[in-house]
Amino acid sequence: QVQLVESGGGLVQAGGSLRLSCAASGRTFRSYPMGWFRQAPGKEREFVAAISWSGGRTYYADSVKGRFTISRDGAKNTMYLQMNGLKPEDTAVYYCAASSQTTGWNQQFTAEHVYDYWGQGTQVTVSS
Repeated sequence: QVQLVESGGGLVQAGGSLRLSCAASGRTFRSYPMGWFRQAPGKEREFVAAISWSGGRTYYADSVKGRFTISRDGAKNTMYLQMNGLKPEDTAVYYCAASSQTTGWNQQFTAEHVYDYWGQGTQVTVSS
């Protein structure tokens, strides 16, 4: 069983930065691929970024590529999302997720259905 808790959200001006954290409990965290998703008001939840269990491979949504960086620290059982150059359209509730599919790494990790565990979300608001 894995429990996920996000933190680090808040209000920031356009062009600013935030770093989100996702603290995980459970001994199997280190073997799980993980991802960040977001849901803006009135929209469906969408993929933001994903990272392999080793941290060596990543995927990013085109809308955040070059601005956001996903990383993880196995020793701290924590995943991060560094967000730079924030835009008003980045405003959303951000969720972290973990997948129990520990073999392979491919495009499927950009899809919600691959993830078994979800955090409660943290609000990010970017003002113009």
